[in-house]
Amino acid sequence: MRVAAPASFAPTLQRFGFTHEPLPDVAQAELGSVFGRLATLSRPQANALVVEEIFGRLNTRAALPAMRAVCDSWKPDVVLREPAELSSYVAALERGVPHVQTNIGLSSFDDFLLPLFEAPLKDVGCDTASLRAAPRWTTLPPTFDVASRLVSGTVTHARDVLPHWWDGSDDPLVYVTFGSVAAGMGLFPRFYERVLEQLSGVPVRVLLTLGEAGDPMALGTVPANVHIERWWPQRDVMAHAAVIVGHGGATQAALVAGVPQVAIPLFSYDQFANAERLQAVGVGLKLTDAASHQGGVMSAGPQSVDRLAEALERVLEDEDIRRTSQSLANEARALPSAEECVEAGIAAL
Repeated sequence: MRVAAPASFAPTLQRFGFTHEPLPDVAQAELGSVFGRLATLSRPQANALVVEEIFGRLNTRAALPAMRAVCDSWKPDVVLREPAELSSYVAALERGVPHVQTNIGLSSFDDFLLPLFEAPLKDVGCDTASLRAAPRWTTLPPTFDVASRLVSGTVTHARDVLPHWWDGSDDPLVYVTFGSVAAGMGLFPRFYERVLEQLSGVPVRVLLTLGEAGDPMALGTVPANVHIERWWPQRDVMAHAAVIVGHGGATQAALVAGVPQVAIPLFSYDQFANAERLQAVGVGLKLTDAASHQGGVMSAGPQSVDRLAEALERVLEDEDIRRTSQSLANEARALPSAEECVEAGIAAL
């Protein structure tokens, strides 16, 4: 997958590990000429001007040559676009590439956008006919969504699920992450290879995230039950994970989600302390070597990875660990919210 977006989006896309195909940003002077007119207009008129002139004309005109070049060089099988981006629609239509829209709001927003896109699309030799007929995806529940009157394409209401990386397998999902630092500390790739060797023989699906420091290509051919990404939103994974394997550096997300853990602390005090506590409380297992307190520093734990498969199978089968994990999640959800804590702190001043 590649993401074609203005060059100014580079830091965001790099942070999430996407391959960025940069498109030219619209010149500030051109944007200013449109925004400078808004103060004299009513709100509906201002909204219409921005949609037609900035989204419809300026953005499309700036991005279209580069978007065409991306499609010609990469030859995508499908183009996934958002409702107000037209250069991807034009390039896909010209090349006969299927295009799908992912809605970022109500489906009825198309009723506002599509009439305003007619004139800008005519400028580049297109119309909205194929745009209206394209399939659409949305994560809004049907009860909340409002159907479009102008769109003939099907609208699919999808749950927030992980992609089907494992060919339809419904084996338990194991989320493996050692944070964004470990891969840059001499542990990559051998430590990660040993982790995958352990997990290859266990009937689970594995999602491994590496961070920026680890190159997925350096791991070569990985086991069939493993999928690798640099980053993936943890909130999306937690809803599906049966177990999390990590270094114990940040355990809060798993605790709140009620997901059991296998911790392999690697290099810092908090990782070892968290791993000890996870096992003591009963929400997971720790894998560590004998600790050396020379200089107050505990020994690193990568060597214990050779016991990972055994530990993982135990956690998957242990109902007590699962019940305790859920109990702690319920306890975490019952705690005061951040807003309540702020209010209490202010009241105590």
